[in-house]
Amino acid sequence: MRNLKDGIRSLVKIDFYGNVHKYFRGTDKETRFATEILILKALEERGCNNVPKFIDSDEEELHLITTSCGTPAPDISQKKCDTLFQELEETYGVRHDDPFPRNITYDEKAGQFCIIDFELATLLERP
Repeated sequence: MRNLKDGIRSLVKIDFYGNVHKYFRGTDKETRFATEILILKALEERGCNNVPKFIDSDEEELHLITTSCGTPAPDISQKKCDTLFQELEETYGVRHDDPFPRNITYDEKAGQFCIIDFELATLLERP
C-alpha cells in the first residue's frame, strides 16, 4: 500500500484496488473513528454520491476502509467549497466541522468534487 498521509491524527494509505485505508491516531481516536463510520453510513443511506463509501472497519485497530474520491483539489475556490459544505448540510443533514478546501477532492471518474474526512462532523436530522 502507498502512503497518502502520515499525520498526527491518522495514517492514510491507498491499496492496489484504489481503496483508502485510514488508521486513526491521537486524541479521541476512538470517538473520531466511530463518528466517521456513523456519518459515512448515514450519507450512503441518504443518497449522497460525492463522499467516500464505507467498505469495512476494524474496531481493534481503528482501521477504516472506504472507496477513493479522487485527488486533493487545492485550487478549489472558497465559494465552491462553501457551496459543497452547505449542500451537505441542507440536503443530507451532515454538518462538516472542518469545512475547508483540504477536505475536498476531485474525482475524475465521476467528474465531480467530493467531500472527505468526516471524523469531525455532526449528524443532523434528515432534511
